[in-house]
Formats: sequence, structure tokens, C-alpha cells
Amino acid sequence: MAKRMPKALYERELLALQAKLVDMQAWVQQSGARVVVIFEGRDAAGKGSTIKRVSEYLNPRVTRIVALPTPSARDKTRWYFQRYVPHLPAGGEIVLMDRSWYNRAGVERVMGYCTNEEYHRFLHQAPTFERMLVEDGIILLKYWFSVSDVVQEERFRSRLEDPMRRWKLSPNDVLSITKWEDYSRAKDIMFEYTDIAEAPWFEVESDDKRRSRINMIAHLLSKIPYEPVDRDEIVIPPRPASGSYERPPRNWANAVPDHAGDLIAQADAKD
Repeated sequence: MAKRMPKALYERELLALQAKLVDMQAWVQQSGARVVVIFEGRDAAGKGSTIKRVSEYLNPRVTRIVALPTPSARDKTRWYFQRYVPHLPAGGEIVLMDRSWYNRAGVERVMGYCTNEEYHRFLHQAPTFERMLVEDGIILLKYWFSVSDVVQEERFRSRLEDPMRRWKLSPNDVLSITKWEDYSRAKDIMFEYTDIAEAPWFEVESDDKRRSRINMIAHLLSKIPYEPVDRDEIVIPPRPASGSYERPPRNWANAVPDHAGDLIAQADAKD
């Protein structure tokens, strides 16, 4: 395993890259570009934490995270890609997909949630669907987060023991340990069919989350042809003198109890 990236270096570089993401978002908004970034990979590979760092300082009205739930009975009767199309970006928008239509080539295939016919139809249609998106002007980037079996299991056990992250561990996640090779074969086939020139796959080694986040964000910025955008100058006006307005008595409203104040008083009492 490569040496873990030092925390101080990581935090410094992450902040610099996040500032560039803000500039990139401004260009997308002004130029009317449409960007779709797909985050795929094994369970516990670090997709969600990377999305969090990408979106941390971005405007949620411009940069949306799409993480669709299990398809409904109605969804299952529609053309497979149909449930994803409404979430594609309009001009000036970025969509970060926390998993995507590639569910069919991964978990649905391995866990038996789709038929062989549906699976092979997906492999046939996905490249055509993506070429249509790119031909229409969408910038489509696809990232696969790769994690070793040892590190994946370590992260599963860490989640199991952490009540704040326990929700991240599902029965399907745990089963992925027993189906490691099945997922490997499914990923290899998926790459064979869908690693196309118009929308290639980019693999992110993610045993070290710090490295993977930095590498992924730097690469993302390199693939979007953004330019600096001149922003309108904003001047904060002076506050006008107080007029005749009088605030109603505070007891007219339901005030939130001062829980923080209680904690401060308790802490002071202990000192």
C-alpha cells in the first residue's frame, strides 16, 4: 500500500482544490455547461465521503447530489434509463451521482435483482445512451473507486462499531464480502462494454481516502475546460437609521429553549 497522505498536507491541498471547484462551478453557471459526474465502486470504497468533499462549498441550487432509492414497482415497468433522465442537468448545472444506472451492471447483476435479458440489454444500451448524452453536449465523467478486500472489511467493522455511521452498513454491504469475486467479474465485464472513448472510466485507488479524494478532485478539475469568471462586485450598503418599527414582545413567539446556555451553566458549576 502507498504511504498515507499526511493530514496537514491533505487538508491544505483539499482546501485549494475546493476553491478551484467554486471557480469551476461559477464557469458552469455562466457558460450554461451541463456536467454529470458518476461515482461508482465497491461498498465502503469512499464514494460518499468524496462527494461530500466535492460539494462542501458548492451551491446546492447549482450542484445537485442524486442518490436514488430502490426502484419502485412502477419504476420496474419503465425503460431502465427513464428514471435517471429527469435527474440530468439543465444548462448551468452539475449533477453528482452517488451510484447511477450502473447499479444494473453491479449490485443488480450480482444479487440477482435483474434478469439475464435485462442485464445484457443494459450492456448493449448503456454505451449508446451515454454517447447520446455526450453528443448533446453534456460533460460526462465516470469514476470507479477501487478498494482492497482487507480495507473494505476494516471499514465495515468500523461502521458496525460506530453508532453515528451504523446506517451506512446494509445487509447487501455485508454480503458483498462473500461475493467479492462475483463483483470483480461484474466490474470487469462492465468496463469491457462501457469504457468507451466518448465516456471512459477513470479508476481511483481508495485504500487511502485522503489520496483518493485529492486525486479524484484534481482529475475532475483537469477534465472540465473551465475558465476564470469575472464576478459582479457586491457592495454592502450602510444600514439605515432605525425608524418607527418596534419588535413585538418576545413572549408572543415560541422560543427555542437555551440548551446551550444550560450546558454552559453546568460547565461553569463544575469549575
